[in-house]
Amino acid sequence: MTDLSRYGWYVRRLGRMSPGEVAWRLREQALQRAWARRQVLPGQIPHGPVPGALPPPERRFTSILPPETASLVPDAAREAIVADANRILKGEWEMLSVVRHDMDAPDWFRDPVTGRRCDQARYAFSINHRSEEQVGNIKQIWEVNRLQHLTLLAAAWYLTGADVYAQRVGTQLRDWCETNPFLSGVNWTSGIELGIRLVNFAWIRRLLSGWPQAADLFEGNDLTVRQIRWHQEYLATFESRGSSANNHLVAEAAGLLAASCAFPWFAESTRWRVRSSVLLERSLRSNTFPSGINRELASDYHGFVFELGIFAALEASLAGWPVSEDTWKLLCSMADCMAALVDSRCQPPRQGDSDEGRAVVLDAPSHNRWPALLAVGDALFGRLDWWPEVSPDAGSTIVSSLASPRLAVTGRPSRRPSRFEDAGITIFRTDQGGSPQIWCRCDGGPHGFLSIAAHAHADALSVEVRYGGVGILADPGTYCYHGEPAWRSYFRSTIAHNTVELGGRNQSADGGAFLWLQHARAREIEVADDGIVARWTAEQDGYLSLRPPARHRRSVRLDRAVRSIDITDEISRSGHDICLAFHFGPDIHVQLRESGAALSWSAAAEPGVARMELPAGLHWNLHRGEPDPILGWYSPGLGRRVPAFTLLGRGQSVAGQPLRTRLVFQGSANSDGATVSRRAVSWIAPDAAQAPGRQAEAR
Repeated sequence: MTDLSRYGWYVRRLGRMSPGEVAWRLREQALQRAWARRQVLPGQIPHGPVPGALPPPERRFTSILPPETASLVPDAAREAIVADANRILKGEWEMLSVVRHDMDAPDWFRDPVTGRRCDQARYAFSINHRSEEQVGNIKQIWEVNRLQHLTLLAAAWYLTGADVYAQRVGTQLRDWCETNPFLSGVNWTSGIELGIRLVNFAWIRRLLSGWPQAADLFEGNDLTVRQIRWHQEYLATFESRGSSANNHLVAEAAGLLAASCAFPWFAESTRWRVRSSVLLERSLRSNTFPSGINRELASDYHGFVFELGIFAALEASLAGWPVSEDTWKLLCSMADCMAALVDSRCQPPRQGDSDEGRAVVLDAPSHNRWPALLAVGDALFGRLDWWPEVSPDAGSTIVSSLASPRLAVTGRPSRRPSRFEDAGITIFRTDQGGSPQIWCRCDGGPHGFLSIAAHAHADALSVEVRYGGVGILADPGTYCYHGEPAWRSYFRSTIAHNTVELGGRNQSADGGAFLWLQHARAREIEVADDGIVARWTAEQDGYLSLRPPARHRRSVRLDRAVRSIDITDEISRSGHDICLAFHFGPDIHVQLRESGAALSWSAAAEPGVARMELPAGLHWNLHRGEPDPILGWYSPGLGRRVPAFTLLGRGQSVAGQPLRTRLVFQGSANSDGATVSRRAVSWIAPDAAQAPGRQAEAR
């Protein structure tokens, strides 16, 4: 980000703040300047007693695991943890799609993507962590500094008793504490990072409780104690507020609460505990719809906030400072929502931003962590009859041992919810029976949370469709947060989602990374389901600023008997340039035909074929893996993108002339792409000629 664009971003960001927030931020800026005198430079960490801390003999860590818990961890989870821990010992581990080879002795300030190394002695509040030129890819740097790989190593020691894992934890934790003194370097620039680190400090100490040197590493080590104190001082002073009070605030409160409960070694510990407990409960309520859906409307952050809330609340309970019954009920409702949203393979929706953030790593990480989160929900609250079945892992086993018996929460849904009206999320699905499940998510809710809607995408009225868990009409995902503005802009744009673009612009006004200046408002008009046919209709107002102003209305119809999905789009005004986009998952092969498109996915977990009948009034083209302009991409995770097919239909809007699209699933294909349906075979076979304006294969 250049200086000019950076200042423009800050001006736009300022415009999304209330007068009260502006006043708070001015006060915070003054405080940050004043704290410059408190910076501790590398190599200049003071020795002697830690101010405000109990003397070493009085410091205790009491919230340890029951001795029999390790033997209850399933063998598969144990083996996966040990395998990952051994990779870390050898120096190799994957973080955000990048395999690092320095994990035996990480450079805490080097970005492995760009190769840049940021200044570890620079005052934290003078660093622009959004500048790739200044710090490199900040997500890559912050990820290793969350120290979650040390939590995994501690878990390996807990399960095996092999000292090599604990010794590596001790070596790297001491190195981190020495090279990251108070307010020096980029690892002190964001409160969310400090909050996550504190939660993992607590778990590292808990998992190593049986190791003879654990006390020397923590309560007997003045440097570690100073770091724990510095982290809490920071979080007690600098708080995300106003338009930034999203998952960052939850992480800050969770970290402060966890640390003040796990390490009550300071004169301020009781005050920090009281404050953070109130803040956590308030922020969880403000970040969550009454239905239990996270207000950021980004599926990944729903799981992240749930996990932060669970581990902070658990830490408070272990310290005899339990959160309220209402907070536990809210966390339970979030778990029930996750169980209701997932498809037949326990995969969540791909709505909004995702950075694969985790609060604590107690198991070998997997790309889809929702089964692990549901296992924790089962351990705490008990699964309902309609929940998907998930296997226990190390995390859920350990949580169960600390939280037994299960919490009794009343008022939980007796049947799987399909509609979350306040969030504008509706899920239609077929019964699995003998055929792969058809799963469809319809988006008719708010644009995002708070005035900047930081993690929202311009995806109003978009749909996701899966067949046996295979992404057919897919949300392309996120790909990146910093450093590649064109890609960041594309992946959250309207054209990158399964919806309608009018006038060549987004439904919502993009002000830059994590900033939306104008929010499209969507509302559901009809949701009905008689068991055979499910219907959904919604409209959005993001194009009222066009001349003439226009509204987009969409209807989706799932016919379970026919195994078809009909999508009908209506534009209220004529004469606008229109682009109807359909994005396909990376497993899907697409061919354009005279009457539509042929879809097949022979190599997926659930092979199959389908046909799409496309609106005749548009000019259709197929795209795949194109860099300029960016089209035809899918992001399996942050930092990764792969080519995928995209269908774009362009034309002019005509009021009163709906655009009708039909998707019909026609059978299951074998590994050679053959299918049990003769009709499907004939439809997929190559045509003698292509329709005008259509291309058979993507460039």
